Amino acid sequence: MMKITERETNPFKNSDTNKRYYTYDYYLKRKYGMKIFKAPIDAGFTCPNIDGKCGYGGCTYCSGRGSGDFAPPSYLSVREQYEKSAEMMRKKWPQSRGIVYFQAHTNTYAPIERLRALYEEALSIRDAVGVSIATRADCLEDETVALLKELSERTDLTVELGLQTVWDKTAERINRGHDYKTFLEGYEKLRSNGIDVCIHIINGLPGEDFDMMMDTARAVASLRPTAVKIHLLHVIKGTVLAEEYKRGELSPLTREAYVKTVVSQLEIMPADTVIGRVTGDGAPDTLLAPEWSKKKLTVMNEIDKEFVKRGTYQGIFEHSQ
Repeated sequence: MMKITERETNPFKNSDTNKRYYTYDYYLKRKYGMKIFKAPIDAGFTCPNIDGKCGYGGCTYCSGRGSGDFAPPSYLSVREQYEKSAEMMRKKWPQSRGIVYFQAHTNTYAPIERLRALYEEALSIRDAVGVSIATRADCLEDETVALLKELSERTDLTVELGLQTVWDKTAERINRGHDYKTFLEGYEKLRSNGIDVCIHIINGLPGEDFDMMMDTARAVASLRPTAVKIHLLHVIKGTVLAEEYKRGELSPLTREAYVKTVVSQLEIMPADTVIGRVTGDGAPDTLLAPEWSKKKLTVMNEIDKEFVKRGTYQGIFEHSQ
């Protein structure tokens, strides 16, 4: 007698595997009919929270490359960086295509002429099916949003907007540089112009407990964004957060606590919200904590197991908040 698999009994509608949440990979395969990869780009931007416009030093957890640790060097052109990723990805998926992902630092924080030139270079890459632009809610001037709207009419565009937390006291502690109200204003600017948005949140921020992390997830769920990325707080060498950790001022989440938090957050997230990630990567040579996060596949498997244990899936409690 053949064993019935979790894939065959999965009650979640937006899945063709055992995953009980709407994975980005599944979304892309349904949309394009093939494997799509994201090519991280470091276009040489900075951040208003680094250069003094709203602060110095950046967020306390931010590495020197502004989340672009896995991107090629910024002295290469957008096209050259894309091709480097494409060459590597096609060794595994020969027929794949990519998304140009402006990832490092704040990718709308520059004069409009420079933004247009960089975005146009991305559009000129025929192999690419779309563009993703990571930025902050306080870097969305009207002319910039107009440019993004134009871009969205010419390609599949997603703007990735870092929220991290709805708690202003946490935002202040991590030197975020803006409050939740500012985030909502930026988000509304994008959505009112028909631009798809992926919201980033971080679990395990200093001083936050389970209820606070759930409050952030509830707020995000109510906004009904196109996509959400859930990150684990990594303690990276050379950051302000690393010094706090060494002084014993920060206790990273355990794997068990992280898994249970993520599953609880996904249970209240709309079933049609794409989940861009459920954990993140910390460069092994610079990661201080938590050590367990290096085993990314194990973390993802534990999330799958927790869903099965609970008998739930993404969105099951969306309307009972």
